[in-house]
Amino acid sequence: MNLLSWIGRQTIELFSTLGFFSIVGLRTFSGVFTGTWSKEDLFEQLERVGVGSVLVVSITSAFTGMVLAVQTLDQFVRFGATGYIGGVIALSMVREMSPVLTGLVVSGRIGAAMAAEIGSMKVTEQIDALRTFGLDPHVFVGVPRLLAGLVMLPILTLFSFVIGIGGGFLYVAAHGVNAHLFRRSVEALLAPSDVYGGLLKAAVFGVLITLSACGQGFMAGQGARGVGTATTKAVVWGNMLILVFNYILSTILFGGIKG
Repeated sequence: MNLLSWIGRQTIELFSTLGFFSIVGLRTFSGVFTGTWSKEDLFEQLERVGVGSVLVVSITSAFTGMVLAVQTLDQFVRFGATGYIGGVIALSMVREMSPVLTGLVVSGRIGAAMAAEIGSMKVTEQIDALRTFGLDPHVFVGVPRLLAGLVMLPILTLFSFVIGIGGGFLYVAAHGVNAHLFRRSVEALLAPSDVYGGLLKAAVFGVLITLSACGQGFMAGQGARGVGTATTKAVVWGNMLILVFNYILSTILFGGIKG
């Protein structure tokens, strides 16, 4: 019975949280064009999400591309397929690694900060003050963060494409693979639809990160402990949603059997 009770509580908490995220998302999306929110806050969030994440995304992408090259070069040389290594690295980065890793990095860096900030606003009654002035906190606070995630995640992911593929190229070039051969394999295997799919994933991940962070911030309990718990949950939920939706989007965008 204790096990069943625990499963029941976890299930209720799961759907309760998802329901609250959905409510926050609907209010935020509906307030983009009709609500009152700060343009200055939007530019601040764009800088925090985008410019502030460039370094960590660069390091993550470069070494991911090099690790892909490390893992694939030996096998491709063994089977005489070095003419495909550039395209395989590019496909791996564009379809999966860049959108997912960029999303996870930004979730850990920005999602936690957003949840802590909104949770602190709730604890110090700034959220109640917004309601007193006739403002919807989900719109005033959420819209700039939602738009920042929606805009900057695809830009960061596009940047990650270049850095990741460049890192893979540097490794294979250092081990004797012809640069022209690498470039031709990328051109042969990588299609524009792959790039568009990766950027679409990034946009969805940006929305998921900001909604989970804002949702947990609005759900934060009282005191420093409540804010800390909300911050942790924001990162956990953001990461889980990224991985779940990555599977869904990959199946829809790239899962069709061709030929």
